[in-house]
Amino acid sequence: MKKLKLILILIVGLSFEIQAQELDVNLQIRPRFEYRNGFKQPLNYGQEGTSQISQRSRLGINYKQDDFIVKLTLQNTRTWGDVPTTASADKNGVAVFEAWAQYNFTEKWSARMGRQVLSYDNQRILGGLDWAQQGQSHDALTVSYHDKTQKLDFGGAYNSDAENLAQTAYTVPNMYKNMQYAWYHNQFSENLGASFLVLNTGYEFTRNANTPESKILVNYKQTFGSYLTYKKDKLDTSFWLYGQTGKSNDKQVSAWNAAANLGYNITEAFKVDLGYEFLSGKTLNEGSTVIKSFNPLFGTNHGFNGYMDYFYVGNYANSYGLQDAFIKLNYNVNKWQFALIPHVFLTAADVVTPVDEKLDSYLGTEIDATFGYNFKKNITVTGGYSQMFGSKTMEFVKGGDTSHTNNWAWLMISVDPKIFSWKK
Repeated sequence: MKKLKLILILIVGLSFEIQAQELDVNLQIRPRFEYRNGFKQPLNYGQEGTSQISQRSRLGINYKQDDFIVKLTLQNTRTWGDVPTTASADKNGVAVFEAWAQYNFTEKWSARMGRQVLSYDNQRILGGLDWAQQGQSHDALTVSYHDKTQKLDFGGAYNSDAENLAQTAYTVPNMYKNMQYAWYHNQFSENLGASFLVLNTGYEFTRNANTPESKILVNYKQTFGSYLTYKKDKLDTSFWLYGQTGKSNDKQVSAWNAAANLGYNITEAFKVDLGYEFLSGKTLNEGSTVIKSFNPLFGTNHGFNGYMDYFYVGNYANSYGLQDAFIKLNYNVNKWQFALIPHVFLTAADVVTPVDEKLDSYLGTEIDATFGYNFKKNITVTGGYSQMFGSKTMEFVKGGDTSHTNNWAWLMISVDPKIFSWKK
């Protein structure tokens, strides 16, 4: 607390000295209890479920003066009990989640540099991943053009794992060496909007490692596509289509993703969504070396394909692909929000065993139930229960024991007060 008070005193002092127009300081405390009993994959035979409490603690500082904006967000993520009560140091320490500066050249053009969140459309390809306690942000430079109906963002990043003196391969897991992207959105009318995304990611690898012919190379993979929305009266629909090409790990990439969602507001409080998503995959024993499995890359994958995170949340890459058919029932009343979402999962490619037995494409059915309650200003309570009814194909693909009861429950409290605000 003494350190926090000192930081605020320094901020206030600096704000008067440089005559800041706006200064806000926000705090977030977000503990989450989880009971995991077959979360992410079926529990192995003989294993028992477990539970724990994780917590995100964030301090956000926002400063604006004329055409200049700066944001700094510090955070600590922890599991309750991961350090002793008398520990002299924290296990994870304090990390920088956001640290960027933005200059507005005109009312429409701006540029931002530093650690920042890249989040677009429904966050299928680029998202903030807010469910994860650590979130997701990039070290990048972005340039933006925004007017009433059109938005254009383009930018890039160049990563190294240290201040090196000689060339070394950048091999941070699931991270690019360099990245370039462009995103364009046009709101054609009050009802119809369309976005287009082009993303180029370059990944370093070493060819012929530990030999005299060893060479560090970069493979470039392109992800491109569109996201469409149409809303009118009680109808709320969306559709997206993305393709992937280029190379990865010295192999050709050819993959795609398509989805459609049809929503209808039966009443002001009750909404029904019908959806289907297809992510291409590959039969693992086929002779081709082409990568046919679509990778959502830096999307907020927890929001798709079931909340138990069986697919694409740090897993399931380069696999059989996925078909996801679902119904979402939403009911909102007063301060309460309820949702019930059954999913039916199938593989997108054939599943063949080592003895050439072709398995059924049906993976399983997951049922997600969630609730939210706005307890009071800056305090929300959310929770849920999910259960996976997996098939023998799921057992073959993911491992574990599908005859075991595989379920997951969680409860989260989010406290988000603005603890300091000053304008001049």
